[in-house]
Parts: sequence; C-alpha cells; structure tokens
Amino acid sequence: MNLENLATVLEQDIVHWSTRILAALVIFIVGRWITTRLVRALGNLMQRREVDPTVGRFLQNVASAILLVVNILAALNALGIPTASMLAVMGAAGLAIGLALKDSLSNIASGVLMVAFRPFSVGDFVECAGTKGKVEKISVFYTELRSIENKLVIVPNALVTSGVIINSTAEKERRLELSIGVGYGSDLQAVRALLLKTLQEHPRVLKDPAPQVGAVSFGDSAINFVLRPWVHVDQFWDATFEINEAIKRGLDEHGVEIPFPQRVTRVIHEGAPHTDGGTRA
Repeated sequence: MNLENLATVLEQDIVHWSTRILAALVIFIVGRWITTRLVRALGNLMQRREVDPTVGRFLQNVASAILLVVNILAALNALGIPTASMLAVMGAAGLAIGLALKDSLSNIASGVLMVAFRPFSVGDFVECAGTKGKVEKISVFYTELRSIENKLVIVPNALVTSGVIINSTAEKERRLELSIGVGYGSDLQAVRALLLKTLQEHPRVLKDPAPQVGAVSFGDSAINFVLRPWVHVDQFWDATFEINEAIKRGLDEHGVEIPFPQRVTRVIHEGAPHTDGGTRA
C-alpha cells in the first residue's frame, strides 16, 4: 500500500470515527436533556396527584438512574461497541459487586420496601431499631431520625425493616394513660367524679372518644386510679403536662390526700427486756 492509499484509508477512518463519536455525543447530550425533562415531568405529575414526597423523590431517583443507563448504552451502541457483550460483562460484575456489597444491597432493598409499603413518612414520630425520633429523611441506604434531645440518628434501612416499627403519629388522635393514687380513706365515687370532671373540662381533651376514669389497683398505701383521655396527636405532651397539673390542683382544692409510701421501723436495743419479762442477751 502506497502512501496515497494509506492517507485515504486514514482519512476515511478519521471521518468514520469522528462521525460515530459525534453521533454518540449527540445521543448522550440529547438523552440527558430528555431524561431531565422526563424526571421533572414525573415529579410534577406526582405532585399534582399528591403523592407522598418521600415516594416521589425515591421514584424520581430510580427513574433517573434507569434512563441514564439506557442513555449510556445508546451512546456506546452509536460508537459501534457491542452492548450485548457489555451487558453480559456488567451482569457478571454486578453479581460480584452484589456479593461484596450484600449489606448495602440489603439496605437498598429495605429502602424500596419502606417506600412501597410506607410504614411511616417524613415528619412522623417513630420508634424503630432501638431508637425513637422524628423522621427527617428516608434515603436509599439509611433513614435519618431527629431524637427528642435534638440528636441526629442515622439508622440503616435493613435494621429498620428487620424489627418492630411503632409509629406514634400515624393517627390523628392518641390516648393518654395517666395514674394517680389517693388515700384509702377517700370517697372513691367522689374522687372518680372529680377526676372525670377535670378531664371533661380540659380544653385539649376530646369529647369523642370520651375520657375514662376508674380504680385500677390497690397499692401499699393508696388506691390507684387510671385516667384515659384522648387528645390530638400533635398536643400529646402539652396535654400530658397540663392535665397532671390540673389533677393536682383539683385534688388539693377538695382536700383529697395523695399519699406517699411510709415505713414503720422498730429499733430493738441489746439488753432491753422482752415482752415476757426477760432480757435480750
């Protein structure tokens, strides 16, 4: 092959590969533009349908990742790289990576389950994996909780779904359970009526379901009453503090004794006479 033919072949190759590279770049850029528009349209659609924000963000991330893979494969195909063999290599590599990152994949699977079944949402107060707090964020790998002490607690998703989940804010109403002890000499009917009236007149206590009051047990020095009012879930702690204060004021005003544990101690001195007239050795 002479130099003229070699130059022609090189020129054809350069034109050929330049065309392919340009086509791949165009496909990738246009694909990214289309992906951005589709993901944004999906977000707007879910917002109009009032889909939970946590579910919406998760689905947008999944859709973006899938479209990115499709876009890359289309660009590689335009370059003339066989995508079938690449998919086989990616599958084998994915298997090896999956075995090495099984814990991380477990967290991802748990995140998908949480988004699908929605045991809680962002803003709920939950107890899970041995900790409790307000849900700040649900990501693919972990869930962020804000504790009562304002600590940020990061819990892997696998730990969340592998145990019991208690959602304290899943319902609009929540029942309080308070206890109070009164002396054995108290008029039980009058005490019960006083406690029930205190609950019925409190502004945070709901009328329906109606509050309940009853004697529940006999203690060492008191008869124990249990009070079960219903309140709005967002007023739980305020209602707890205020009702306890109202109960104490009401009992004090009516002279009802709130006893405290008492113990009688007998001291026997060495050499003191026995009741039978003898002395202790």
